[in-house]
Amino acid sequence: MAERPVGTVTHYFGKPQVGIVALSGRVATGDTLRFLGHGADFRQTVKSMQLDHVGIDTASTGTEVGIRVNKRVREGTTVYRVTAGSQGWFGKLKALFLSE
Repeated sequence: MAERPVGTVTHYFGKPQVGIVALSGRVATGDTLRFLGHGADFRQTVKSMQLDHVGIDTASTGTEVGIRVNKRVREGTTVYRVTAGSQGWFGKLKALFLSE
């Protein structure tokens, strides 16, 4: 699984469990994101995303969106988009030796 940074959490609202993310990459509903840093380390699928209190399906670089999260996140938490990309030769070799 390849991970690319797509943003940073700038604020968290506890009652609705929403993290505000300043995006440095494209994110769409249905993408799998990983929240890592400042006590957070979990993955989840984007089910709900808003821009200016309006539900959206995709967001791009330079926007701040609200994403509903399953766990608490803090300011500065890095957000990565997880993709099922190619592992490359080293990843395949490592998987081969670790599986035996």
